[in-house]
Amino acid sequence: MSDKSIKVTLVKSLAGQLANIRASARGLGLRRIGHSVLVADTPSNRGMMYAAKHMLRVEPATAEKASAAPRRANKRA
Repeated sequence: MSDKSIKVTLVKSLAGQLANIRASARGLGLRRIGHSVLVADTPSNRGMMYAAKHMLRVEPATAEKASAAPRRANKRA
């Protein structure tokens, strides 16, 4: 398995799309408009992204977890 990841975001609705396009989006783990997932950069995932390319935004994965704001501690005693 490749160590590279790609961030994929669903930007259009799956309603009215062909079954293979809906299946490709679901196979990538996308559930709703605006939903983003990190997927491995493999030939099978690239093929699913190609099938639904008109509905997706694909960008290289970044270190989002490192740049995210730290979570606040629970102050309950």
